[in-house]
Amino acid sequence: MRKLLTTIVAGSLALTLAACGGDDDSKGDGGSGGGGTIGVAMPTKSSERWIADGNNIKKQLEDAGYSVDLQYAEDDIPTQVSQVENMVTKGVDMLVIAAIDGKALGDVLETAASQDIEILSYDRLIRDSDAISYYTTFDNFKVGVIQAQSLVDGLKATGEPPYNVELFAGSPDDNNATFFWNGAMSILQPMIDSGDIVVPSGQTDFDQAAILRWDPATAQKRMEDILTKTYASKTVQGVLSPYDGLSLGIIAALQGNGYGGGGKALPVVTGQDAEVQSVKSIMAGEQYSTVFKDTRDLAKVTVDMIKAISAGDEPEVNDTETYDNGVKVVPSYLLDPVLVTKENVQTALVDTGYYTADELK
Repeated sequence: MRKLLTTIVAGSLALTLAACGGDDDSKGDGGSGGGGTIGVAMPTKSSERWIADGNNIKKQLEDAGYSVDLQYAEDDIPTQVSQVENMVTKGVDMLVIAAIDGKALGDVLETAASQDIEILSYDRLIRDSDAISYYTTFDNFKVGVIQAQSLVDGLKATGEPPYNVELFAGSPDDNNATFFWNGAMSILQPMIDSGDIVVPSGQTDFDQAAILRWDPATAQKRMEDILTKTYASKTVQGVLSPYDGLSLGIIAALQGNGYGGGGKALPVVTGQDAEVQSVKSIMAGEQYSTVFKDTRDLAKVTVDMIKAISAGDEPEVNDTETYDNGVKVVPSYLLDPVLVTKENVQTALVDTGYYTADELK
C-alpha cells in the first residue's frame, strides 16, 4: 500500500510540473509559434500609410505564431485610449502603439507596465512616460532634411534665387512633426537668413505652419488663405509639405488659384509616405517629390523586437541618444528614408514590390 501511494503521489507531482512547464512555454515562446497576443493600436484608416502599417505588422506577427488584436481609432483620442485599455484588460502580452496624441496615454500605459506588459512605441514617440520599452521608427530628422533638399533642388531647376516659398508642418501633438520640421529648417533657415528663400506670408514658425491631425482639408484652407492674402501680385515657387495628404490639399488650393494652367506653373511641392495618389501626382508632374518609408521594413524591425523580448533576449537597437520622451531616452531602431521623384518611381516603388505598375496607372 505504501509503495502504491508513493507511486500515485510521484505521478501526480510529475503531471503537475509538466502542466506548469507547458503554461510557461506557451507564454514565452512567441517567436517559434508558441504565441501570445500582441495588441496593435493604430491611429487611423483615413491614411493608406497606416493601413499598410497595420496589415504588414499583423501579417508578420501571425506568421511568427502570435495572435494579433489590431485596432484603429480614426484619429479620436478617447477611442484610442479605450482600445488600449481593453487590450490591457484582456491581458495582451505586449502592446505596439502608434499614438494619435503622444501625451494622452499616460494612465493606461502605467497600468500596462504594472502588469509587466512590454510597450513598443511605433513610428510616433509616446512622450512623458517611463513605461515605453522601445521605439521603432525612421530617421525623422533625416526625413526633414531630404524634403528640404529636394525642395531646394527643384527650385534651383526653375531659375535663380530669391524664391518665394511657403512652409507647412505636421500635427503639433505628433512628436515626429517637430523632427521633420527641424530637419527641414536645418537646410532652409540659412537660405532664409541669406535672402535666397523668402516666405512672403511671414509664417515661419512651427506653430504657424502646423496642421492639426495632418488634415488635408485644413492644409488646403491654409494655402488658399495665404494665396488670397499674400500672392495677389506674387507667384509662389515652392511649398514645404511634410506629408502627401497635405500635399494633395495644397496642390488643390494652388490649382484653384490658377496654378498649373494659364501660364502659371505649379510650384515645387514636397511630401512624405509615397501614397498612391501622390505618386500618381508626381508621375503627372504635379507634386515634385515624396519620402518613401517602407512599412514592411518597419514592421519587420518591430516584430524582431517582439520575438527577442519573448525569448528573454535584448532587442537590437541602433540609437540610444536621440529620442528623449521627456522622462527617459527610449532605446530606438531607426530606418533610412528614401527620396522619390519622377525619375526613380520605378526603381524605388515598383521594382521593390511595394506597388505594382498597375496600381500606379
